Amino acid sequence: MINIQSLTFAYPHTSPLFENFSLSISSGETWSILGSSGCGKSTLLYLLAGLRFPIHGQIEIDGERLTRPRPRSGLILQDFGLLPWSTVRENVELGLRVRSFYGEDGKHTPVNFQPEKGVSYWLERLGIDGVADKYPSQISGGQRQRTAIARTLALSPDLLLMDEPFSSLDAVTRENLQNLTLSLCEEQKLTLVIVTHAIEEAAALGKKILLLGTAPNSTAHIFENPNAGQNEYRSTKTYHDLCDRLWKEMQNEAA
Repeated sequence: MINIQSLTFAYPHTSPLFENFSLSISSGETWSILGSSGCGKSTLLYLLAGLRFPIHGQIEIDGERLTRPRPRSGLILQDFGLLPWSTVRENVELGLRVRSFYGEDGKHTPVNFQPEKGVSYWLERLGIDGVADKYPSQISGGQRQRTAIARTLALSPDLLLMDEPFSSLDAVTRENLQNLTLSLCEEQKLTLVIVTHAIEEAAALGKKILLLGTAPNSTAHIFENPNAGQNEYRSTKTYHDLCDRLWKEMQNEAA
């Protein structure tokens, strides 16, 4: 689905974060992007979202070169991106209203776009139908995150990009939403790419983990993690051994 070829990227007047970097992600896979602050995790996500563009090289999604945000990619940010003056229901409806405004232009809305499920379905599926008429300031952090997820899934994406979406939540809420996200991605056959700075979260969510090191990143350092998402995986020796290995790799990069 995603093919990054010889990517080089730097912000103005800074050293490159990526230099001749290549990576392939297949449809339906779940990936975690892990690394220390400043290594380029969020930047890579914005490149995949079409919000930033390579200096050299290219990114292709489903065989098409990425030159702008694509309508079938969903992006969820750390601060949830909810409109404070709109209710939960209105926030979930927002993307569909924008698409209705533009029509099926192939840029903002896929051609022949028909949402697979309505807003009411996603409110119920995410467990926020009981707070549908409340405003973001009146609900919990977990409910705000569920609202952001519902708004994105209402647009029937095939690629879900998430930038540290659970970092501000308490431990129980965070784990519940992590598990829910994996279930929804499997249910909707989504490709998931999630950025995190937390080793335990990366190992719990990503069946493949991309570890970014000190910039510039030129080699994709990938860890296979096929048991991610399975029941009780977090309690297994395999999970803890992987976390220890990732910890040591990050320490080596920092050194």
